Amino acid sequence: MYVQLALVCDDAQVRPDGKMDVHGIFNDLMAPGFPAKQERMVLVTTIEWDRGDEGRIKFKVELVGPEGRPSLTVDGHTDVDARTGDRPPPRTRLVLPLEDVVFPRPGRYDFEIRVKGKKLRGPSLFLMEAEDAGTEGPLTHSPPQG
Repeated sequence: MYVQLALVCDDAQVRPDGKMDVHGIFNDLMAPGFPAKQERMVLVTTIEWDRGDEGRIKFKVELVGPEGRPSLTVDGHTDVDARTGDRPPPRTRLVLPLEDVVFPRPGRYDFEIRVKGKKLRGPSLFLMEAEDAGTEGPLTHSPPQG
């Protein structure tokens, strides 16, 4: 099994004909300060399974921050159907909307997919603080609550 496609975007949908429409792919985000919050983003991943993989398979998606600790975890499962050699291998498309994702500090954040005891690499995001405090960007500053 391997990750065939992995990206973060504004929106994605699988069409009735099986094709996927993806809009607004990004890898970098600017924030006016930290912690910062992204109101909405979509993680898109396609996993191609080995021929012997079938049935209900559990997975976990983690967003790992610059300090190596997960800042977001999503648990789920997928149903993988058996395929004969004359058909394409089974694939799972994850279109996972994420809301109000908090980024505690600037730096690199990596999505990791854990499935069947393996860690698969997903897309990464790089968070930066805007140099001009008045710069408008997709992220909002979330002052600490206390």
